[in-house]
Amino acid sequence: MTCSPEDYGENYKAHLLEQYKLYVEMADRVSARRQNANSFFLSVNTAIIALVSYVNFGSKTTINFYWFTSLTGIVLCFIWYRLVRSYKDLNSAKFKVVHELEKELPAAPYDLEWEKVGKGKNPKLYLPFTHIEKIIPWVFLMFHVLVFVRSISGFSIIKWIVYK
Repeated sequence: MTCSPEDYGENYKAHLLEQYKLYVEMADRVSARRQNANSFFLSVNTAIIALVSYVNFGSKTTINFYWFTSLTGIVLCFIWYRLVRSYKDLNSAKFKVVHELEKELPAAPYDLEWEKVGKGKNPKLYLPFTHIEKIIPWVFLMFHVLVFVRSISGFSIIKWIVYK
């Protein structure tokens, strides 16, 4: 804490509670922005896959389209993954601050909840969403890589699997 209750004065607890409420609300807003970002990237990747599925592969023009589209998808997936990691780090830091603020309050609900779920270390109690959330961009990235390889080499993974 930056100031002791004695140095701050009689409004210390009331002001601390107000700051705590505001900070928890801001942490919740970061989570909402994180979900919006995930929805955006999921929608864009789904649209790219739908578009790639719709266009007939064959001519030189469509091969260039596949190459460009898949490369765009790869870049988007990398940005998505980095954004997920950034939001995870930001949320982790915010909840460390919440836990510190709760030490000065009569109750510590977020700290107690974190204890009850084994601090995210026991997947039977709680599997942090980030563990799943970090995998999804890689799944889409692999699809885009396959399309990219197909577009620049003429290699068909489907034919390779079926005729192997």
